[in-house]
Amino acid sequence: MRYLVFLALGSLAAGQTLPQQQLNGPTVVNSNLPSQRIGANDLLNVSVYGAPELSRTVRVSQEGSIQIPMLKASFPAEGKFPGELEGLIASALEKGKILVDPVVTVTVAEYVSRPISVIGAVKQPLTFQAFGNISLLDALSRAGGLTTDAGAEILLSRTQTTPGAEKQSSLPLRIPVKQLIDQADGSLNFQLRGGEEIRVPEASRIFVMGNVKRPGAFAMRDSYDSTVLKVLALSEGLLPFAMDEAFIYRREGAENGRNEISIPLAKILARKSPDVPLLPNDVLYVPDNKSRRMTMSMVDRLVTFGAGTASGMLVWRR
Repeated sequence: MRYLVFLALGSLAAGQTLPQQQLNGPTVVNSNLPSQRIGANDLLNVSVYGAPELSRTVRVSQEGSIQIPMLKASFPAEGKFPGELEGLIASALEKGKILVDPVVTVTVAEYVSRPISVIGAVKQPLTFQAFGNISLLDALSRAGGLTTDAGAEILLSRTQTTPGAEKQSSLPLRIPVKQLIDQADGSLNFQLRGGEEIRVPEASRIFVMGNVKRPGAFAMRDSYDSTVLKVLALSEGLLPFAMDEAFIYRREGAENGRNEISIPLAKILARKSPDVPLLPNDVLYVPDNKSRRMTMSMVDRLVTFGAGTASGMLVWRR
């Protein structure tokens, strides 16, 4: 019994002295925020064990450096991992004879140097910081996805930052929406590391006017597969007095001049002539056949008059 009591008291004593041992020992940090390089304007927590006067929160300057008290020289932080910066600060403190065998911990409190912007035809345009593994589809999902006005391509441009050099933007990559989303092409789902701009342009439009049931502007989702028949289907077909010939007005030249192109509409509908492709901003005009309309109007009047006369004659005979 005494032996058991002795063990219990020993365990209790050890439990009471454990916090004091942890307090006197160095603070161990398992890991920093996602393993990414430090950039300008990022917020860092610099902790020096046993020297609270040297521990502080510091923001990386626009030039990419930080300043530590009691050290004259600034430390280049941009482009380095937190662990690399810890070694630089510890070495400087030891060489300056400020501390012996210092223990330095650098953690990233806030990343602001890795923005990803999603703009254009998305439901919720936004800018957020890249933490961890972010893909193109992840960024589009954060923006609520594409709107119904989204075009056939997504433009992805990257801003390259090099310490001591100006930021340079690369030429935008053109990513087909159909291949990325509909066909689930994983090679187009690029990984983002910050400094990217995702722009979703609105779809080009084709304008239909004249003798169609629903004239208006229609989004051109696939620039390689838009034809007269498909646009007529979107406009719900022709009215009864449409002419056999239609016209395409196409913008050409730097002065935005309009070129009139005649197409055999009746032959296309009768499958006696091939369908005609349309380009962005084309205007398809289906004229009104006035002579046919006047003829049909006269026929309707004659029929109405004949019916009325016949009815009158029948009444008179009675």
